[in-house]
This record gives sequence, structure tokens and C-alpha cells, in this order.
Amino acid sequence: MTRILHRSIGPTLPHAASAQGVYITDTTGCRYLDASGGAAVTSVGHAHPEVLAAMRAQIDSLCYAHTSFFTTDAAEALAEKLVNLAPEGLNYVYLVSGGSEAVEAALKMARQYFVEIGAPQRRHIIARRQSYHGNTIGALATGGNAMRRKQFQPILPETHHVSPCYAYREKGADESPEAYAIRLADELEAKILELGPEEVMAFVAEPVVGATLGAVASVADYFKRVRAICDKYGVLLILDEVMCGMGRTGTVFACEQDDVVPDIITIAKGLGGGYQPIGAVMLSDKIYDSFANGSGLFQHGHTYIGHPVAAATANKVVEIIARPETMANVNAMGARLQSGLEAVLSASPYVGDIRGRGLFRGIELVADRDTKAPFDPSRKIHAKIKRQAMARGLISYPMGGTIDGIHGDHILLAPPYIIAADEVDLIIERIADAINAAIAE
Repeated sequence: MTRILHRSIGPTLPHAASAQGVYITDTTGCRYLDASGGAAVTSVGHAHPEVLAAMRAQIDSLCYAHTSFFTTDAAEALAEKLVNLAPEGLNYVYLVSGGSEAVEAALKMARQYFVEIGAPQRRHIIARRQSYHGNTIGALATGGNAMRRKQFQPILPETHHVSPCYAYREKGADESPEAYAIRLADELEAKILELGPEEVMAFVAEPVVGATLGAVASVADYFKRVRAICDKYGVLLILDEVMCGMGRTGTVFACEQDDVVPDIITIAKGLGGGYQPIGAVMLSDKIYDSFANGSGLFQHGHTYIGHPVAAATANKVVEIIARPETMANVNAMGARLQSGLEAVLSASPYVGDIRGRGLFRGIELVADRDTKAPFDPSRKIHAKIKRQAMARGLISYPMGGTIDGIHGDHILLAPPYIIAADEVDLIIERIADAINAAIAE
């Protein structure tokens, strides 16, 4: 009997006992290859000796000091490191305890910025359908995950959504990537004009959409066009890199590959590598200066923000992520994972698309490859794949509702950055077997 309210009530979960490198072992001795890094969290692997040493050193000196009274060397060092690695112009950091907290803080920063500069009428948030920005109320409202939003809709604040950059399903057969990017940018501009340019506060997007769509990157110059539209109407661009950032796609910040700099960026997950709960919001000079020259404070805060043990841990994790050999391995093993999946699965009538960047890869399942028709949702193909993969010693991240919150199935793969070639090959073998077994059920 358990006293825990688990995410799903009923199934008995294995008890994790230990972890090392890319593997987790349960109390029965079963060993699982962590092919999804949990939820794209485990960045530098389990039980990394340098990270454990950094945690121990911080625990020995200082475990906690409330940020209304003190700053700490650990928090200051982490902020400095992040600023030095970030796209130019993101010069300040606000530390939080996770991804949803980061998005909530980013939204409040955007709102307070406009209040501080004398534009309090700016209130509308625009995001994209089939996006995910967290599970707290503001973050959930901003996200476009229809399945997660549905039962909470009556208590969600008003937000607005435009189309995702989802070329596999939404780009016209005769439409070039460039034309598709223009069409989506025009849709965003039309939404801003519909709401009133002087009343729109922010546009929020994931550079590579994670859990909801399964590692979907943008096409052509989509984000450059988005940046230009936001600049044209004075709208803040918030990029959510909670899942796709911190090296996951092959660069420390995912937006580097789109050659854009947002006004605000959110990070978490890989930032702490699973060792401590931590997230961060990075903000531009103009937002910081509006606070500094206005009210003199950011009217927000939580008890555990800037936690010194979490900050010291993340500082070491980020140091490891930023090493050239780490990003080289992410790109090399990501390419191996993509080509290996294509070699094994591209002939399958049930695999529609294999996509992603770096060690952030998605597989979209279909009932009919030619028409792209999804499986009947009642079959719960994604859940069956998860179960079949676990039975084969593989942790993956399958999800349903890919297309509209109800229809569609995909698998997200996001292994630790330290993964080796033979382990990538094992992921390919086991996920292919799991897909075939799940569909055969």
C-alpha cells in the first residue's frame, strides 16, 4: 500500500534504487537505459562525480539562506556563468526551482515591465497551439496543450493561440519551408492586430517543441520573422527552453540555432541535471533597467529561489555542459540516433516522422503512413509503447494527443549527453521492438 498520490493511481511502479551514467536500477535488480533522461532532465548522466563533489562542498558550507536577506557565492557564480554563455543581451538571471516557476516568473516580468514603462494596458499573451509551458495556472493557460488544459479551462486566465510550426502535418504539400514560415508569421501578426498591438504583452514559444509535439523544430527563418514582428509592435518575445535548452539540441541555448535573441528566456530541467530542483529566467537589460529605474524591485518570489545547494549543483552541471567535448558528443550521438532510427524504422508503415535536433528526437506514429492518419486514441498506442519499452529495460517518453490533444501518438527520446555509441544503438533496437510489440497488441 502506498500513501503517495502518484500521477496515475493504480499501476504499481518499480522502486528506483540506484543510478549510474545512463542507467537506473530498481530494487529487484532490473536495469533500465534512461533513453529520455526522465523528462529530458538528466543532462550529464546519473551520479557524475564532479557534480556530487560540488553538492557535498556546498552542503558542508551553507545549505540555505533566504534571498530577502542574503545572496550567496553559489547563486552569483551560476548567474555569471549563464550570462557568459547566453546570447548577447541576456545579462540578468532570476533563479527559481523549476520550469513552471520559470514560466510564471517570466510572465510576471513581462507584465511588470509594461507597468513600469507606463503601458499598463498591455495584457494579452499569445502562444501556440500544441505547446507546453508548465502545469501551474499561468503556465498552463499559456501552453496550448488541449488535453492538459481541458478540465482546468474555467479557472485559466485568458490567453490566445496561433498555429505551431509543425511542418509534418501543417505545411502544404506544395508549400516551401520559406512560404510556410511566412504564412505562420503573417498569422501571428494578424492575431496581434486583432487583439490590438498596444494591448499585446508577449509571444511565448518553445524553439523546439518538446512533450506535446515530440521534438518539433521550426523551419526556414520562422523565428527571425517572429522576432521582427514582435519588435514591430513592441511585443516581448519569451522563448521557453525549459525542455529543449541547456545543450539538449546541440548548443547550450536552443535559440542559437535559429539566430534569434529573445527578451526573456526560461531554462530548467537540464540546468540541474536531475540533481537538484532548479530553474532560471534570463532577462534583457531593458527589462532589468525598467525595474531598477522604476519601483526598484521585481514583485515576485518563492521561499526556495536561489537555493545555494541547487545553484552550486547547477553551476557544475552547466560547466560540464559547456565543455566542447560535451556538445560534440550531443551532436555526434544525436546524428547517430537519427540515422539509426531512420535505418530501422523508416520502412515501417506505422512511423510517419522521425525528427529533432541533437539528443532531442521524436518519433511520430501513424496508422497509415500515406495518409498520415493517426491511430484510434482508444488504442492508447503511446501507453503501450511505454510499457513495452520498460519491459525491455528502456525508459522512453511516449505521449498521446500529438495532433489536437486527443489524436496522435509520439515518442520523445532525450538521453544523457554522456551516452556512448553502443548505448545509442541499444536505444534504437529496444524502441523499435517496443513499437512493434505495442502495435501488435
